[in-house]
Amino acid sequence: MTDRNDGDGSMTETPDTPATQDTPAVFFDGTSNRKRSVTLRFGDALEILEDGAVVATWPYADVRRADGKRALRLSCMSALPLARLEIADPQAAEQVAARLPQLDAGRGGTQTWRIVGWSVAAALSIILVTIYGIPLLADRLAPLVPYAVEKRVGEAVDRQARAIFGGENCTQPEGQAAFDKMMAKLKQAGGFDGALEAHVLSSRTVNAYALPGGKVYLLDGLLQRAKNVDEVAGVMAHELGHAQNRDGLRKIIQTGGSSFLIGLLFGDVTGGGAVLLATRMMVDASYSREAETRADGFTVKAMTGLGRSPQPMGEFLVRVTGGGRVATVIDSHPLSADRLERMKAADRGETGAPILSEQEWQALRAICAGVKKDAGKTSGRFRDQIK
Repeated sequence: MTDRNDGDGSMTETPDTPATQDTPAVFFDGTSNRKRSVTLRFGDALEILEDGAVVATWPYADVRRADGKRALRLSCMSALPLARLEIADPQAAEQVAARLPQLDAGRGGTQTWRIVGWSVAAALSIILVTIYGIPLLADRLAPLVPYAVEKRVGEAVDRQARAIFGGENCTQPEGQAAFDKMMAKLKQAGGFDGALEAHVLSSRTVNAYALPGGKVYLLDGLLQRAKNVDEVAGVMAHELGHAQNRDGLRKIIQTGGSSFLIGLLFGDVTGGGAVLLATRMMVDASYSREAETRADGFTVKAMTGLGRSPQPMGEFLVRVTGGGRVATVIDSHPLSADRLERMKAADRGETGAPILSEQEWQALRAICAGVKKDAGKTSGRFRDQIK
């Protein structure tokens, strides 16, 4: 109450204006969820009183509007993060709001764009890590993985790969002996120093592939498309190059990591199916340009070491894929025609004996005779190259 002079010397008490009147509110101190009935007093700062005692002081410039539908809810930048004031009376809330110059600072369009900006930045960071970071990490980690671990990974991927391509192991004795002889020669000439497990599968798919842990497969579909043993030997030397360089393990690390990050981006944080996706990527898509070049280098070393030309492999690739030269900057593998040119440049002529005799070559081609042929599922690897 204040005293008013009526002009005749007498004084009359009048109610305080809202500007000086204590305003009731509910206070949450930020340390518990207990509601505290308080009053607000406006001095040099907003004072919060409980039972007549000041329990908190909020500078006007620090007070901001908090989320609230019915009551005016306030927070303070210099108070505890969870501290809140609630003013239920609309008239009192309007009068309090009029004293707070920064009440709505940082809200509206500015806050929305800040959230959008951070969301876009987070998405871009995931994409950049997927494209650049994980491949680099895979290159660094692959040489450090113990062979025992790589072998277990290869066994898991092997089951998926067999499901994709189908087919059974071909073990016709004469053909198996010819296959073993060819692989032994390629290992020695190329300097392959790891464990090797090589098989021929009865799948009709035109393909060959290498998996982590030294597993290498030749599919009968490729064997039947080849014109001579040097074409097949060049392809299998290429697969030995991938095995020697642990490219399959790199692909698993890269694709598995990418699968997890992409899943995180789209809400699947479990990373489920990473091995299945990695297998599909390995057998349907290409390795990196650098990995293919290294594997081709192993082919050149092995074939020239045996006194044979690496050129038949390049000719086989061109014959199977068509040898197109159309490319873009996002291509991740060398084109078959370009690879043929590199094979021709490395050709030193046929100075050594044939890798297999004609009889052994025919036995190799018949290794799957009597075994059920399985077309498997469609594979895209030979649309561009043999891996």
